[in-house]
Amino acid sequence: MASDKVQAINDAAFQTTVSSNLPCLVDFWAPWCGPCKAIGPVIEDLAEEYAGKVTILKMNVDDNPVTPGKFGIRAIPTLILFKDGEVVDQITGAVGKKQLVDLIKKAL
Repeated sequence: MASDKVQAINDAAFQTTVSSNLPCLVDFWAPWCGPCKAIGPVIEDLAEEYAGKVTILKMNVDDNPVTPGKFGIRAIPTLILFKDGEVVDQITGAVGKKQLVDLIKKAL
């Protein structure tokens, strides 16, 4: 469910991608997850709004079990904010846009 603004990411490319110059917000999701679908449009909006400032990524937890396991993800959607490859903060659950904007601002 990635778009031209939101990139899909897999286990193999994960560490290299989140270690880039830009902060990265990773949405851990699955196609069968209702709350994941509910925040999808918000994630899309954020990707457009923060283009060039923050990389927005989506990782399907069913297809990529290694990375979610590494970060102890037990519920989805979980959004983790990375800066320079390190976790800045994370939110679990379908939250509103304001909470996600506040999360992103921690890395800017």
